[in-house]
Amino acid sequence: MQQIGVDSLGNKSENQLENQGMIASVISGISSVTVNKMWRSLIVVALVISILQSNQAAAADRFPQINAGVEACNEPQFQTVLHTAKIPAEARAVWLDARLIQWPSKTGTGQFKLYYSATAQVVAQMGERVRDADGVLNLSVFGTAAPAPVATRFSYLAEGVMLQLAEPDVIRVPELLRRQLVLVQESADGVVLASTHLQVAGVIDDVFDAATMASDLGVTVAARATKFRLWAPTAQQVYVCSFDTGSGKAVAVEPMLRDPASGIWSLIKLHNLSGKYYQYLLDVVVNGAGVIRNRVTDPYSVSLTTDSKRSYIASLDDVRLKPDGWDAVTTPAPLKSQTDMVVYELHVRDFSINDPTVSAPHRGKYAAFTEVNSNGMRHLQALATSGLTDIHLLPIFDFATVPEKDCLTPVIHGTTSDTTQQAVIVANAAKDCFNWGYDPYHYNAPEGSYATDSANGATRITELRQMVMALHRAGLRVGMDVVYNHTAAAGQKEKSVLDRIVPGYYQRLNASGAVEQSTCCDNTATENKMMAKLMVDSVLLWAKHYKIDSFRFDLMAHQPRQLMEQLKAKLTSVVGHDVQLIGEGWNFGEVENGARFVQASQLSLNGSGIGTFSDRARDAVRGGGAAESGDNLVKKQGYINGLFYAPNELASQPSNRADVQQLMDVADMVRVGLAGSLRDYLLMTRRDVQLPLAQLDYSGQPAGYVSEPSEVVNYVENHDNQTLFDANAYKLPTTTSHEDRTRVQMLGAAINAFSQGVAYFHAGIDTLRSKSMDKNSFDSGDWFNRIDWSYQDNYFGTGLPPSADNAAEYAVLIPLLSNAAIKPCPGDIAMARDMFRDLLKIRASSSLFRLKTSADIRQRLHFYNTGSQQNPVVLVAHLDGRSYPDAGFKSLMYFINVAPASQSINIAAEAAKNYVLHPVHGQPGAADQRPAQLASYDAVTGLFTVPARSAVVFVER
Repeated sequence: MQQIGVDSLGNKSENQLENQGMIASVISGISSVTVNKMWRSLIVVALVISILQSNQAAAADRFPQINAGVEACNEPQFQTVLHTAKIPAEARAVWLDARLIQWPSKTGTGQFKLYYSATAQVVAQMGERVRDADGVLNLSVFGTAAPAPVATRFSYLAEGVMLQLAEPDVIRVPELLRRQLVLVQESADGVVLASTHLQVAGVIDDVFDAATMASDLGVTVAARATKFRLWAPTAQQVYVCSFDTGSGKAVAVEPMLRDPASGIWSLIKLHNLSGKYYQYLLDVVVNGAGVIRNRVTDPYSVSLTTDSKRSYIASLDDVRLKPDGWDAVTTPAPLKSQTDMVVYELHVRDFSINDPTVSAPHRGKYAAFTEVNSNGMRHLQALATSGLTDIHLLPIFDFATVPEKDCLTPVIHGTTSDTTQQAVIVANAAKDCFNWGYDPYHYNAPEGSYATDSANGATRITELRQMVMALHRAGLRVGMDVVYNHTAAAGQKEKSVLDRIVPGYYQRLNASGAVEQSTCCDNTATENKMMAKLMVDSVLLWAKHYKIDSFRFDLMAHQPRQLMEQLKAKLTSVVGHDVQLIGEGWNFGEVENGARFVQASQLSLNGSGIGTFSDRARDAVRGGGAAESGDNLVKKQGYINGLFYAPNELASQPSNRADVQQLMDVADMVRVGLAGSLRDYLLMTRRDVQLPLAQLDYSGQPAGYVSEPSEVVNYVENHDNQTLFDANAYKLPTTTSHEDRTRVQMLGAAINAFSQGVAYFHAGIDTLRSKSMDKNSFDSGDWFNRIDWSYQDNYFGTGLPPSADNAAEYAVLIPLLSNAAIKPCPGDIAMARDMFRDLLKIRASSSLFRLKTSADIRQRLHFYNTGSQQNPVVLVAHLDGRSYPDAGFKSLMYFINVAPASQSINIAAEAAKNYVLHPVHGQPGAADQRPAQLASYDAVTGLFTVPARSAVVFVER
């Protein structure tokens, strides 16, 4: 096939260039292969239509054409400045739709003009006249209110002048958006009073709305053709660089054809190019920089070569990318309800990097999950047998921070509270093989560092599928942690993909046009149509092509609720059954309190069926909040680790001493979690007033905040913050025995297991996992993130965690980490492991722990031992199982005693019934033998007795 480069085309008009390139490519391709007449006719018709559309788009001045031969695909730099801009990047005006522009904080005095330049040469100096523009449009002040959809979308903008284009100029907008645009306020004699670039997401969404209907962005491979489709509506010209391998030089550069209606550029090559690689080469105007030629990967890449340098050409339906049995493998049955979810959150590398029973090449990789006899897989299989339903994997899409070739695994050693360990980790953080992966690079491609061969684009696809198959065969559904709220980079940085293709569109911008970074990184703007489409398309890809069963959304409240609901509906349509969606609903940043849209946040998702993580019971169980530091980590004890009833050394001081009312308030907050955080569930509070949970206060918010139990995710530990063992190490009295530390850990797990809603557990909660007190181990290497599936060590006291996030606690940490009495023995770890499995069995034994609706909970869950006369160290609940599907029992009672001594509770209403211990407590292999030995029920009086620090379930048959 003849290869067409711009260097062979001279300085013809833009349309001529596009047409010539496409015609030559298609005709050459048609003549070189045999295609059926119908397909050939369709290609010709499509080509003619495209030519006509392209010719009609000649509304504005043409771009100077700059040669781009194949050598441009091989340049060492990832971008080239073609023309340097002469004014700064600030963009304070917002182009709302095809007609309207708002300039916040500006009055309507003077005259307003929109200058444009194909080469970004506009000069707009204060006190001077504008010069070096290609042309100008006169704008008038828009004297009425903006249309409702526009006003709603941009309601967050500060007041200012609203301007409008003349009607004849509106048709020119799609072409103008491909140029530098400078909005100027001038005096009557044409002197610049103020100038700014424009934020253009609104107008792009308006004029290129047709792109939202595209179903084939990225690469599509057929038997005899390969189609490339890239949405780049503001690009001046776009080419495809083709490579035979992931590392060799380019073999071709070919121009793409632009559809002016959608802004999508296309190229059809009449060969099946599966297994080869490509990049895009495109010229775009970047505010403050000029006209930039970017060489960039495809945001719709399905795979890449090493370190994501080149996109991989493949069809995910290709049989060569499917492991044996992929299409026939039996997957776990869909859940009857979202509340049936019992989740274990796991990091791919953590799972096996420290497991000597995994073959060395597979450690830290997807492939480790295929070794069914490894210690790690045996552990997961045992959890599945006990009642675990889902493994949720921290990000497995392509992320930016781990070198995919020759990453380091540094050798580390040191004693309990040394800085030696962190010194090695910090020195190697950018080069080692570890990161949590919350820095998205390509949303649709598997991460390469988890593949045994990152250089081969096929390997990461097949090995990720093998991992999913292995987990499905173990009886576990697979969930995926997704991060659509930010990207690893924005602007013109090398690892910025989206922003280098459509500058200023995909990222959320502040008032001056800079990228918002409230999520820690460069925020995306899923309120913009094509970023929303990318998110939806991506999730659908993972569900359809990788059989992902559920999704956990990082910082989900930075997404619009409407988008999440649309996604949920589309998933159900595509997959054929409900796909569970849960996420972080934290309300903060530039979108806080619905500033830009109705968020997918804790308080805004009522009735959606989408679950959010609840911090209510989490904080009550652990003590304090997620942001505590210094002495507060010790003083602020929680329900399970001693508040009032077992004060630690700092909490026992007069100024820090808790009272029994404080303990009762915390107990009520734990009950909120046990009742599924329902807004309308009525609870007799410690003040002897019955209130709906929405009227209980949690830091100025309603404690009960969901409409249905499917909308709450209960947890006491996850990858963020300290593990539960480490939190308890702060808060328990230092004299607490090993055995009691284990029991306290399992009290936290029991509260979670018995709570209505989704049960979510962090991997290692059942092995007393410690990160040596690290509260933010995202880049702390394997050392601080290890798990021991041989159950010999929990890694407490293996060095001072990195100072960047932990230095404020060093004065407290050093004596704790050096205290050998805190570190558990293998017997303690084994006991926790087995107690946790028993808890899962108890939850799985009855649907009463997993009630489906708020009506079920209101009708069937009742708390005893409440109000001002309660025994605050014991939680007591009754669940009515009569006529309830899969209840298993007529009723059940559970008791959670957090005290260091046994407790007896008299419940007269439950006298004269046939209560016995739950069968799991009585089985010969029960991990905790004390309930069978010490727990009792007196049917005459209704007196229940439960051992110290225990969670006990009685059932009525």
